[in-house]
Amino acid sequence: MEIIPVIDLMHQQVVHAQFGQRQHYQPIQSQLCQSSAPMDIVSALLELYPFERLYIADLDAITGQGNHLSTILHIQTQYPNIEIWLDAGIGNVEALALWSSVKITHVIGSENIYSMDDLARINQALHADFVLSLDFNQTGFLGCPELLSNRRYWPEKIIAMTLNQVGSMLGVDIDRLHGINNIERGHRLYAAGGVRNNQDINTLQRLKIAGALVATALHNKSIKMSPSHRLRQ
Repeated sequence: MEIIPVIDLMHQQVVHAQFGQRQHYQPIQSQLCQSSAPMDIVSALLELYPFERLYIADLDAITGQGNHLSTILHIQTQYPNIEIWLDAGIGNVEALALWSSVKITHVIGSENIYSMDDLARINQALHADFVLSLDFNQTGFLGCPELLSNRRYWPEKIIAMTLNQVGSMLGVDIDRLHGINNIERGHRLYAAGGVRNNQDINTLQRLKIAGALVATALHNKSIKMSPSHRLRQ
């Protein structure tokens, strides 16, 4: 069972993502360090546990207000062995060009995909080497509706992202995971949103979920890291 720490970047700071309401996000207040600077947060997370993978949401890029390319390059320079999963709001193949200078694994969020043609072109450009995030909020699925039923361009790794439970500490959306759990069909499913504690992690492990994206529960130390939280390649 893999735990992947999440960093949400907005206006050159790490912010506390809550309920998917991006306009209200505030700088992170962490028990791991006294800073919200990206490099300080990365350092604090790696002191907590030797994570080998890091999920970054560039909220400026997602909302069309710039990007954190230089920050992400700096993280990669300082920690070259960390694999970065980056959600930068990519919605078409042309948007990939900006990130060609940084070695990342792209996370393609369904909320940014409006046609299967766009996903097909992204899939071809990245040789199917990306992570697909199936995004949901309180109203339901976000993005091209056909994407849920047409799995032709799904990569191996899939995130079930319940945005309205992000940062909520309300627990994992188990029903959602059951609904899209396609591990037996060659996909590896990752849970995102609402993870509270080690009990939630154990529940996900019993469900054979590949991993969980976690932020709040790491910063408030409600998850105790141990060697059993190993990476699964």
